[in-house]
Amino acid sequence: MKQVSLLVFFLTLFACKQQYTPENKIKEDVSYLADDKLEGRGTGTEGEKKAAEYIAKRFESLGLEGKGTNGYFQDFTFKPKTDPHSEVKYTEINSDSTITGRNILGFLDNNSSQTIVIGAHFDHLGWGSDGSLYRGEDKAIHNGADDNASGVAVMLNLASKLKETNKGNNYLFMAFSGEEMGLLGSNYFVKNATIDTDSINYMLNMDMVGRLKADSTLAVYGTGTSPIFKQVVTATNDSFKIVEHESGVGPSDHTSFYLNDIPVLHFFTGQHEDYHKPSDDSDKLNYDGMELISDFIYNIITDLDDNGEIAFRKTKNEGKDTPRFKVTLGVVPDYLFSEKGMRIDGVSEDKPAQKAGLLKGDIVIQLGEHQIEDMMGYMKALSKFEKGNTTTVKVKRDGKELEAQVTF
Repeated sequence: MKQVSLLVFFLTLFACKQQYTPENKIKEDVSYLADDKLEGRGTGTEGEKKAAEYIAKRFESLGLEGKGTNGYFQDFTFKPKTDPHSEVKYTEINSDSTITGRNILGFLDNNSSQTIVIGAHFDHLGWGSDGSLYRGEDKAIHNGADDNASGVAVMLNLASKLKETNKGNNYLFMAFSGEEMGLLGSNYFVKNATIDTDSINYMLNMDMVGRLKADSTLAVYGTGTSPIFKQVVTATNDSFKIVEHESGVGPSDHTSFYLNDIPVLHFFTGQHEDYHKPSDDSDKLNYDGMELISDFIYNIITDLDDNGEIAFRKTKNEGKDTPRFKVTLGVVPDYLFSEKGMRIDGVSEDKPAQKAGLLKGDIVIQLGEHQIEDMMGYMKALSKFEKGNTTTVKVKRDGKELEAQVTF
């Protein structure tokens, strides 16, 4: 009897040792990637290379296989654009006029014929560059905690969660370089993929998922790129106010995959006053919210695990309908706002909106004679004005309608 008891004890002990518990290093990962020591992770800089080394080591610690052209790394060299309307040219030749970016790829092989790509870009603006909205006199490091250390941290968290579960697909975890310069890393990958792109079942992208607000609004893009996505997003959600966008085209890396006929979902918690500024630091992130988003994406993957190959569907390319405009109010729109009008999420200093007395939280409902129903209506209204024009702007503030004069 004593021998039987000992046997049961050792078997129980062995089972406990074998049980896998997913890690949660979201805050630790963000803190490293958004540290001043990496100097803003500009594409091709030493800071970005340090970030790439860190992510590769994290992949290794999670037991992922390197799936780049050199271990975990897939380098690409390009000549920066001089004409904003031209395409970036990739090249095999390194010179003083070229930049070399580096994608990081970690593969979890479940012996499936299908692979899910889970990605997030890890580059940012370095000490500023053309995308910066900072207007200070001195240069400053743009750490990009939300944009996009947050997405990388959630991707790594998902790698930990999926290590021992959901074996219906393989997983390719990717950290993209060059996103801020025009989706360069993801574009290069789909043109020079290290796996068969026909085997990619669908792609999930996280870009700026670190600032979940009190109302728990989460934007999910690409819900129309597969007939099953809307149903799954609704069925697995018990934490968020979801704002759905059907289009597979948007200003992040999922676009590169959608344009290659791959279903995509992109997750985003919205812009804010620190966007593309030095103030986008790790102490401002909602880490509990990031864990909830990771759980939500994991539940989507779980729901789809036994569905086999996911059907692809083309969506209306909303980008082609976006009007061109020569003027701006100087505000940060609230892209998560789903009611009538365009809600202001931030006001830039010394711009038309500030001079007109507009405030964060105001909902723009009319610009001149143009009624504004949504973001597209706002952009169409702006396209009607030229620099120097003066018009009336009507906003809702605390339930009341107010008018002001604005000069572009």
